[in-house]
Amino acid sequence: MKDPVFVIHGVANRDRDEFTAAVSALAAAAGVDMVPVHWGDLGARDRFIDAALPVYRTDTDTLRDGEAPGPVMAKPFAAALLTETVDEVGQLSLVDAAVREQLSAGNDAEDEGLRDSGRDQLDPDEILEYVREAWADTEWLCRTDDAQLLRETGRSLARSLLDEADSDYDDLYDGLRGGGADAHSRVRSLVRRRLQDLDRVAGAAVQAVGARLNHAVRSRFGPGTTRFLGDVLVYQRHRDAVHARVRQVIDEVHPDLGRSSSRPVRIVAHSLGGVIAVDMATATVPLWTESLITFGSQAAFFHVCDPRGGQLTPYGGSTPVHLPASLNRWTNLWEPLDILAFVASKVFQLHDGTAPVDLPVSHQASTGMWTHSAYWNLPYVASVIGDVMRQGQPMGTQ
Repeated sequence: MKDPVFVIHGVANRDRDEFTAAVSALAAAAGVDMVPVHWGDLGARDRFIDAALPVYRTDTDTLRDGEAPGPVMAKPFAAALLTETVDEVGQLSLVDAAVREQLSAGNDAEDEGLRDSGRDQLDPDEILEYVREAWADTEWLCRTDDAQLLRETGRSLARSLLDEADSDYDDLYDGLRGGGADAHSRVRSLVRRRLQDLDRVAGAAVQAVGARLNHAVRSRFGPGTTRFLGDVLVYQRHRDAVHARVRQVIDEVHPDLGRSSSRPVRIVAHSLGGVIAVDMATATVPLWTESLITFGSQAAFFHVCDPRGGQLTPYGGSTPVHLPASLNRWTNLWEPLDILAFVASKVFQLHDGTAPVDLPVSHQASTGMWTHSAYWNLPYVASVIGDVMRQGQPMGTQ
């Protein structure tokens, strides 16, 4: 009778019972006896993470007619919605078309009595000349290539000018209605003010959406992010304690397990659990491992970035790192949408000269976009585990 397969979890596993249930379900699906190795109680502390999160506040500032907008600071998230390099000619062509369209529609919608008003004094070419003059001074509009936003800017500007031309306040807009040199300066000033207002509204909208989303993401995923990054940091600092926990669980099954090639262990490991398993199997005093299956794991990534030590040499870029005989076989599964999954075959080479087996896991639409934890419930993963673990033979019998 074979010894059981030990299952090591990755980051953010605090609930021992929940992890035990997941292992039981995986064991049933794979047809293999499994023992859960829980070390989550040794991970990062996330109880007070909210104390480090910024508090979202709405800005009570309002726009006032004729008031120059204050300086606007582009938040990183908002900046990501905009474009660093834009085609100003293309931008202004969209604004130009929208201004002309709105001016034409506005005039066509009025009766002949209004056609003698200041509307007839609105020259699209002149308006666009003033828009070009003021465009470089905008903070947000000059950085976007969003066609809808640019067209709405042109429409809003034209509607504002049409409304001013229809105003009954002749004493304020005498020059605009009567023509002359003063009319040009008034139109120029009006275009600049309205463009500044629209720019400020666009910036406030982008920042408000960005701030709310940023706050929501931090509030919802902050503890999880802390657990993920925090567990990695805690493991780097307290590796011996985590290894001792793994060794303790194995010893409870049998103290001889993993001590030599005569009775190696079989391990399944997720995420950081795979790093733990590789570290232990390649340590100076190793955990002798017959078969290792990792999924969504980062062992190769970690070793490339920061050599793990033990019996492993640094990766030099030309040839794979030679793995000791204490890690006999290694199958590594990765899902294409899992940004935390890495391949092992380019970085490592097994002691017999072969490479670890990297197996892609097809993406399931039902798993959504966050696939790092999806492996546990995928039939293909359970099938691979069952096939690999049933065919493995103890090192001493090979």
